[in-house]
Parts: sequence; structure tokens; C-alpha cells
Amino acid sequence: MSTPLQVWSYRNLISNLAQRDLKARYKRSVLGWLWSLINPAATLGIYTLVFGLFLGGVAPEMGSGREGVFALFLFAGLVAWNLFAGVVNGSITSFLNAGPLLTRTYFPPECPLLATLAAVLLQSLLEVSILLFFMIVVGNLSWTFLVFIPVFALLSCFALGVGLVLAVLNIRYRDVAYLTGILLQIWFYGTPIVYSLDTVPENAKRIIQLNPMNAYVNAMRRGVYYLDLPTLSNWVVMITSASVSLAFGWWLFSRLAPRVIEEL
Repeated sequence: MSTPLQVWSYRNLISNLAQRDLKARYKRSVLGWLWSLINPAATLGIYTLVFGLFLGGVAPEMGSGREGVFALFLFAGLVAWNLFAGVVNGSITSFLNAGPLLTRTYFPPECPLLATLAAVLLQSLLEVSILLFFMIVVGNLSWTFLVFIPVFALLSCFALGVGLVLAVLNIRYRDVAYLTGILLQIWFYGTPIVYSLDTVPENAKRIIQLNPMNAYVNAMRRGVYYLDLPTLSNWVVMITSASVSLAFGWWLFSRLAPRVIEEL
């Protein structure tokens, strides 16, 4: 079983793998790194058009007292989801693609997944920078914006734990990758990102509150959009889900990875 200390000793490898992933992502692309801004902007634009304009979605008032802006309300939740989905999807792909390296030389099999986490985190920080810029433009900014740092740290642990489990199961059962895509779509709409939890019927609200991603999205919105701190229940859910997910994911991955590397 790989320990965090053993993995840390391979930090240079993780850095190199992350750099390789970032370079390969936009290789032979005319726009290059601009796609890292275009993709989230396009997604935000589509959701804003469909849910904000066509379906009449209304954003609540901002923390500064200004009239709500649906695009920014949506963006504040979307950055958290993009980090989660990016790590989960990337973990499955990175472990599968690391097969040739893992069969030729030894290094902790967690390294490719941590490299993916680093690459996705960089992408998410770019998105947060864009969000920060627009919050400055509309005059809705406070020191509570910095709450994204602990939220991102806990969300990274939660997502990595989920990614570790799915990545190792996908080697034995390739259906896992396809099912993950479907489940993430369901999970997305089961998380109050394109809508506010206040607009949901009471019965459905109780179910949604069982979803740990609800706490991460709500914490981001409270700090960034409402200029307030996350609630105690938000912190409890985030810390608990991150700890349990990472501990279980690391244990299961370390136990099963050596057995499935031959199948990569």
C-alpha cells in the first residue's frame, strides 16, 4: 500500500506528468491555452441562455445588495462542479493511459491521478480568476471570496477519493467509464447549480441535501456571491465527505491497483 509519504517522494514525477497532460491537452491546437477559457465560457453561456433566458431563471440578490445576475450566480456554482467532474473523469483516463509506464518502471500508481488533479486545479484557478474579475466589475466582492481556498482543498480530496475508486474499477469493468458519464449528468442536475435550492419542493429538497456536492456548491456561492461564510453544516458535510472519500478511495486503490496493472 502506497503511503502519502512515498507518493510525496515522487513529486517531481507528478509535476512532470501534470505538465505533459497540460501540453498534450492543447497540442496542435491553433488557439492553444485559450480553449481553457473558451470551454467554460461556452458552457456558462449555454446554461445561462437555456436556464436564465428561455426557462426564466432568476438569480437572488447579491451579497452587496445589487440585483442578481444569473450568469454569475450560475458561474459561482459551476466552478465547483467543473473541478469535481474534471478530477473524476480525468482520474479514470489518466490511470488507464499510465499503463505503459507502470508496466515498465515502478512508481506509486497514485501519481498519474495526482498529476491529473494538479492539472484540473490549475484550470479551476483560471476559472476562479475570471469569476473574481467579473465580481470586481459588478462591485460584489469581499474577503469572503477567499473561502474558495478551503472549499477547493476539501473538494479536491472528495473528488480524488471518488476518482481513485472509479479508476481502479474501470480497469476490471470498462463499463464504469460509460456509467460514470451518465451518473455525472444525473448528479449535475441533482445539485443546485442551474437552480436555487429555495425553488425546489420540500420533499425534493430533503433528497438534494443528502448530496454532498450541495454543500460544496452552497459554500462557494455563500463566499463568492452572497459575501457570507459557509454554514456550520456546510463545513461538517465537506470535511466529513472529503475525509471519508479520500481515505476509502486511497485504501481501495492501493489494495487493488497492483492486481490490475497487468491488465492496463
